[in-house]
Amino acid sequence: MTLLETDAPRAAIDRSLTLELVRVTERAALAAAQWRGKGDEKAADHAAVEAMRAELGRVHVSGRIVIGEGERDAAPMLYIGEEVGKGTGPEVDIAVDPLEGTTLCAKNQPDSLCVLAMAERGGLLNAPDVYMDKVAIGAGYPAGLLDIEAEPTDTIKELARLKGVPVHHITASVLDRPRHARLIDSLRGAGVAVKLISDGDIAGIIHAVNTEETGIDIYLGSGGAPEGVLAAAALRAIGGQMQARLILDTDDKRERARLMGITDPARRYGAADLASGDVLFAATGVTDGSLLSGVKYRRDSIRTHTVVMRSWSRTVRWISAEHQRG
Repeated sequence: MTLLETDAPRAAIDRSLTLELVRVTERAALAAAQWRGKGDEKAADHAAVEAMRAELGRVHVSGRIVIGEGERDAAPMLYIGEEVGKGTGPEVDIAVDPLEGTTLCAKNQPDSLCVLAMAERGGLLNAPDVYMDKVAIGAGYPAGLLDIEAEPTDTIKELARLKGVPVHHITASVLDRPRHARLIDSLRGAGVAVKLISDGDIAGIIHAVNTEETGIDIYLGSGGAPEGVLAAAALRAIGGQMQARLILDTDDKRERARLMGITDPARRYGAADLASGDVLFAATGVTDGSLLSGVKYRRDSIRTHTVVMRSWSRTVRWISAEHQRG
């Protein structure tokens, strides 16, 4: 990945916290991995949530969950608004997806991850648990290229022109969902190669902005709004463009969004609108995938694979760790 010049005036979060976040996602992945392939999504998710919450309690921050497992009444742990951390250190907002791809873990399929993002207080959009339209591309293109309201094929034609390649050389990543049937047909009708992903659009968006390594040029479609914020946190470190818009298509959803501070239901968000200021992002693989290797059990140890990113320094670190079996 390309390291880009920093755009933040100061470092609001001490860099030593990057390793603490790695420990948090590692612990969640180790817990979830015990449920790989056992067909029990709830048990896998619960194990990851418990482990992540316990390890967050050891982190030297005054943390507040802004994206988590849901409202307090529906989620006993890592609920929106919960205070986490030791209560010392910087005041931060935290977004978590303790097990991105619960179905993938339960079926032992690729790209199940444990994910966390941290930003200085007020830096992460407090997004309701609704769908969000998203489009993302890598770095090096003119600002403002993306328009969530444009026809996807028009965006891809312009992307191909800027890359200097024919449209049939473009590959788009899309979640394999019935709601995307028309989008997929339109892309294929234009000659675009479509890479369908079964779950996990955080990894899907990261792949789309890391084109040189993945061969994916653009991410298109709708997925969870919380995952969109987490993906934006990663993009702040690795560059690229993203545009997103909440899908608030009922009165109930619009009211929930209003209560969370969203005053313009039609607003189009860029990556810096979703995750601003000094942002840290960490993800540890549970199952093997195209972004990270999964947890590996060895005779005397367990191996994990984690990526940790920071927006202030635009650094991306890949960490392979050996945990001794107790």
